[in-house]
Amino acid sequence: MSGILNGMRVVEGSAFVAVPLAGMTLAQMGAEVIRFDRIGGGLDAGRLPVAPSGQSLFWAGMNKGKKSIAVDMRSERGRELITQIITAPGEDAGLFLTNLRVRGWMDHETLSQYRKDLIMVTLTGDRHGRPQVDYTVNPALGIPHITGPQGSADPVANALPAWDLIAGNLCVSSLLAAERHRLRHGVGQDVELALKDVAAATLGHLGMIGDAVVNADERGKAGNALYGAYGQDFVCADGKRVMIIGLTDRQWRGIVKATGTQAQMQDLSTRHGANLMDEGTRWSLRDDITAILKPWFAARRVAEFAEDFNAAGLTWSEFRTTRQALAYDPDLSTENPMFDMLQQPGLGTFPVPQSPVQYSQMRRQAAQPAPALGMHTEEILGDIVGLPDREISKLFDLGVVESPAFSAVRPAA
Repeated sequence: MSGILNGMRVVEGSAFVAVPLAGMTLAQMGAEVIRFDRIGGGLDAGRLPVAPSGQSLFWAGMNKGKKSIAVDMRSERGRELITQIITAPGEDAGLFLTNLRVRGWMDHETLSQYRKDLIMVTLTGDRHGRPQVDYTVNPALGIPHITGPQGSADPVANALPAWDLIAGNLCVSSLLAAERHRLRHGVGQDVELALKDVAAATLGHLGMIGDAVVNADERGKAGNALYGAYGQDFVCADGKRVMIIGLTDRQWRGIVKATGTQAQMQDLSTRHGANLMDEGTRWSLRDDITAILKPWFAARRVAEFAEDFNAAGLTWSEFRTTRQALAYDPDLSTENPMFDMLQQPGLGTFPVPQSPVQYSQMRRQAAQPAPALGMHTEEILGDIVGLPDREISKLFDLGVVESPAFSAVRPAA
């Protein structure tokens, strides 16, 4: 594979979303990413969604383009092998991503004894080292109380693991920043970040912490309304639902012109002595604006205005399920050059994304499937650890490592 990070080797010991996403992102940029798992698979080996075969579509999605080795990490020899893989020599190696740090053998203090310039990036749950996931961080920081239908008192969890996604990409940028520092100064780093801190920092960046401190009114639920400006969903004559956004002046003027509601909006502005060109005013008067626009959408089918909205450059979309989006949106098909159609054993054939990032000096890598568990065990032991074939065979015989290919050619015990 080629890519902006071609030649870099990253070792990953992980589970679930953030760190696997970080490794996959680096792999899509051309890095050689080696993921180690326990024999039989790690904590996320069978995570939903799964294909009819029972194989995890989640695992396949998060591990595209990586190399896989399966090791008995409970054995002393297995831990030695992992240590050797992480600390293997090479100017572009010695890079380790994990959220499964184990004190005493798989931590920076121990591993750096074998490679002084080791860079290790560890994601924890919170700054105290306690476990956390999106579904616990969100309630702790108040997000479910501003999510959901207006007027509802029930907290609503978010199905999108936003903090995991942000944390995963922070793992990438942290690793690359530490690697740049190592290139300039020759020293390694023990880098640590916590999922809850990522979420708390983001709330601070968005002004939400300051809002809770300096303003008397607590922010409540606003349904599908765009907080702070104007954006609202509407049900159309065909029963379909659309979202229309009036965040900027241009977007707002486009909505008013396309719906022919200039006179009504001017009357609303006059009655309240307010300027609707101000986004905060549109937020304050959102219910009145919605009352004006609602009959317009209710009287029309989406097909009657979609072309005009697109021609006018309006910011809008139709609500769809993911299955519907696959059927109607070419951005989720191979018409979008980001996607390749891949046949993946045990899973099926469907569009698989490449990296969404394009660089001017190189072509984007083709989409890669995830490896079978332990698919590259022999290659890694031979090429990176430097073991001879006889010793590799012995490790398989002893059950210290596993590979689907090796198992297929070995006689049953």
